[in-house]
Amino acid sequence: MVAMTDDMKSMIANNLCYIATVDESGYPDIGPKISMQVKDDSHLFYYERTARQHLHNLRDNGKMVVAVATKDNKHGYRFHGPVELVDSGDFYEKALKFADEHGLKRPAVVPVMTITRIDLLDAGPKAGTIIAQD
Repeated sequence: MVAMTDDMKSMIANNLCYIATVDESGYPDIGPKISMQVKDDSHLFYYERTARQHLHNLRDNGKMVVAVATKDNKHGYRFHGPVELVDSGDFYEKALKFADEHGLKRPAVVPVMTITRIDLLDAGPKAGTIIAQD
């Protein structure tokens, strides 16, 4: 597992993140996740509320990519890693409480990704460069 910098954590906290997953046929699916958050230096999580294609893909192969970038300064990152689907315990109970307190749909599960690779998504010749990897 690799650790995020403060800049990476700030990017996650202040921008819309997109996740990508792949189904059993290799067909990719991508979508925004407004609830994406930093759990700690090496983990990201979000609240899976629709429980549809992304959840199906995560249950099938447990892999996810998260991308975040800014349009203004053309700066961003891509995070790769395996996902644990959390649907019980203290962490999940906190997610349910958060949803209830904020009038949100309760998550079916909370996918928690362990970051194993980080790529640079800045515009230009360095786009896609691996900057950290297990």
